[in-house]
Amino acid sequence: MRLNELTEDDNSMFTGIIESLGNLTESRREGTNLHLKISSNISSELQVDQSVSHNGVCLTVTAVEGDAHWVTAVDETLAKSNIGGVKVGDQVNLERCLQMNGRFDGHIVQGHVDTTARVVDIKDEGGSWLFTFELAHTELMVEKGSVCINGVSLTCFDVSDDRFSVAIIPYTFEHTNFNMLEKNSIVNIEYDIVGKYIQKLTKTRLHQ
Repeated sequence: MRLNELTEDDNSMFTGIIESLGNLTESRREGTNLHLKISSNISSELQVDQSVSHNGVCLTVTAVEGDAHWVTAVDETLAKSNIGGVKVGDQVNLERCLQMNGRFDGHIVQGHVDTTARVVDIKDEGGSWLFTFELAHTELMVEKGSVCINGVSLTCFDVSDDRFSVAIIPYTFEHTNFNMLEKNSIVNIEYDIVGKYIQKLTKTRLHQ
């Protein structure tokens, strides 16, 4: 498996703890690029060139207009994530880059989406929700390990060759776009960075 790192940005880091939900209010094509206007309660605090995670994709703020901000997704981003499928009116999970002056509540997230997964089942567990996803490659996932889904830091379980599950508590369900997901929805996946480094080191040693 070849992992395709996806970013428009620098080496900013995130935690996978969602700050805000944004609403896509406008999208505009320019060549192979897609410009997106996002309205949110943190947009007015953003600055041009700031790194912000949108559904787990690290994008650079290109303009701020009142309570909305603009970002641009290039062709590679559109091919490897669900950003190109977001429609006007849809909600997007937002997180500003990590400040190294507080508690680290999630796990290390780079905003480099590796692939996408498909929702195959959603179960209401009477207090939480169980989401099961179909994913072509789960080699980098371990039982009770970390995974980032649409920018949300989560613990995976029931990991098989092509599926895994996560449990979503009410707070996460209400404050992220997990409440908009349904069967066959496509989500962005970023594997745990530690697992990616271990895979790279293992492959290097095997070829020595």
